[in-house]
Amino acid sequence: MSTRPQATTGPTPPVTRDPTLRAATDSTTLLDAAARLSDDDLLTRVTALAAREREATVALVAHLAELDARGLHLAAGYASLFSYCTGALHLSEHAAYHRIQAARAVRRFPVILELLASGALTLTAVTLLAPHLTSANHRELLQAASGRSKREVEVLVASLHPQPPVPAMIRRLPQRPPMMPAPHPGGQTAQPAVVGSAAPTRSSHLWVVQPLAPERYKIQFTASAATVAKLRQVQDLLRHQIPDGDLGEVIDRALTALLHQLVQRKAGAVLQPRESADRSRANGEPDGVRRQGDGRPARAPPLSRHIPASVRREVWARDAGRCAFVAPDGRRCGETALLEFHHVRPYARGGPATVENIELRCRAHNGYEAKLALGGGDKIEYNARPDRVRTRPGPSSHAAGGDWAPG
Repeated sequence: MSTRPQATTGPTPPVTRDPTLRAATDSTTLLDAAARLSDDDLLTRVTALAAREREATVALVAHLAELDARGLHLAAGYASLFSYCTGALHLSEHAAYHRIQAARAVRRFPVILELLASGALTLTAVTLLAPHLTSANHRELLQAASGRSKREVEVLVASLHPQPPVPAMIRRLPQRPPMMPAPHPGGQTAQPAVVGSAAPTRSSHLWVVQPLAPERYKIQFTASAATVAKLRQVQDLLRHQIPDGDLGEVIDRALTALLHQLVQRKAGAVLQPRESADRSRANGEPDGVRRQGDGRPARAPPLSRHIPASVRREVWARDAGRCAFVAPDGRRCGETALLEFHHVRPYARGGPATVENIELRCRAHNGYEAKLALGGGDKIEYNARPDRVRTRPGPSSHAAGGDWAPG
């Protein structure tokens, strides 16, 4: 006879204990309540709610571990804990899977609960690590994974059991008739997870970047017939340098050349002939000085949105090819995608295209500072470089001076 304590049937404690949330759900919608908060209060509220959600998740994982051990899902009419989580608890399949994996790992190594509660580990990280944890290595691995992103944890896992390189392969996918999207239980239409349909769109192409070892990756993607034709032509042209036509080497060379071209274009490639630049330097003049027909330097051009190539090169190097926006708490964005050149002092307010006045911004922060410029008024904030302080227009638009300069 089981000696485990029996489940109680007492009243369930209220889920909403926060006075603000309880009042919001009683009198109006949560959206209306959030809309009435100030910016600072909204940020504080979101931070607190995220912490409470993490606490609730950790508690759920701990209780699922005990429920699984007792097999209570069987008595409830569910053949597996997974079906219980999706059917009785109404968790999504993704959420159920990660919580079950974490619950079973926690029963073996309870220290995982502490790492989940502190935010050092995510459920995804625990799921990736769980199959590889042993009594001998779990503390070392959990410490190594703490604070790491999913990609970094994947590399850590790959280092435990390095896989051999996968063979290069180009395979024609079978033609399949377009599939009608299945209706979603919530009323939305589920997207088909089919690759290689008769008329695939760009968004339907699945790609995989999977670490096999710390320095080796498996890359898999779907390409068009035109792309494959180009690839084979490049292989043929490179047979003298790459006799076996190794796809990894071919793609590496192509990406190296493309990266060089894109960085030059973005950071400001020198467009004038070399001899013209040499002549300008010999005369003690900066590169790119406009000249009149008789060779004399022309008058300085009026203020322009154009950012000289020399300025773009220096700004790109100074900001290390990353967004230089800095939040009030000192956190730098550091994004590397969709970078644009931004006028610190807006162009509409006389901001020049100089190294001191131009910084890199991702598109989101360039647009954000553009919207801030509409509010007027100036406030001082520190730049990514501690030795520089700038005056930023308070709440910028493109017209008001926040420059969109894709380079």
